[in-house]
Amino acid sequence: MTASQEKASPQKKKGDDKTKEERINEIIAEGGTVVKMEIDYSATCDEKLPQAESMAKAGKLDDALDLLSSLEKQCRTGADTHSNGRVLVLVVRLCSEAEKWDLLNEKIVEMTKRRSQLKGAVTKMVQECISFLDKLPNKEALLKLIDTLRTVTTGKIYVENERARLTHKLAMMKEKDGELKEAATIMHELAVETYGSMDRKEKVQLILEQMRLCLATQDYIRTQIISKKVSTKFFEDGQNDDLRLKFYEYMIEFGLHENDYLDICKNYRAVYDTKVVQ
Repeated sequence: MTASQEKASPQKKKGDDKTKEERINEIIAEGGTVVKMEIDYSATCDEKLPQAESMAKAGKLDDALDLLSSLEKQCRTGADTHSNGRVLVLVVRLCSEAEKWDLLNEKIVEMTKRRSQLKGAVTKMVQECISFLDKLPNKEALLKLIDTLRTVTTGKIYVENERARLTHKLAMMKEKDGELKEAATIMHELAVETYGSMDRKEKVQLILEQMRLCLATQDYIRTQIISKKVSTKFFEDGQNDDLRLKFYEYMIEFGLHENDYLDICKNYRAVYDTKVVQ
């Protein structure tokens, strides 16, 4: 071994003594980027998350969020989806508990826009935020939060179910305010029949809501188009008779408008053959 190799050897050994987490933290501190790898930050989160909660309870919300922001960067860079999700959930929960609704909206947008943000973590954060909807103090704050969540979930397949539920809630609010056409327009943007991860029953429920709003606004052409998205085979097992009756009720209403009496007769027969009616 040469003298230069002997000199280099201790330095290499010293570097090898550092954990992956320490190496990543050094690179981040120097402004560098790290190749994605799985690093388990569970222990770090177990230590720092309670610290952030204590700080927030002591009235130091900004300091708590700064601590969590730094921790979130570590977890995201280390590709630890579970720990990153825990951090994001705590960020929005602390804002909610402090009733800082504008800050909550800011943090939601900020966290989703961060570079290489982890999909699983965003999903957990959005689901947590949806649980806040019933806690908001007024309608204005509620509409703003729904708008923020719908904005950050636009075009993201991994949160399409959450976006669909938010859209339905917004449409129902508009309908309650008498804005029927706007409610129908909001629901029209949902193409739930293409959602691979959504339960089939929930898909049918949302499609029936689209049909109902179309009939309420006398949009009969769209009603006919949407009705074809529902397969009547779904109703054959007798497990969803409530949805079956709704579907045929809407189809009868459509048939009456079209003066299609043969179709009306078929739909009435389908209602008659329903187990709950029998």
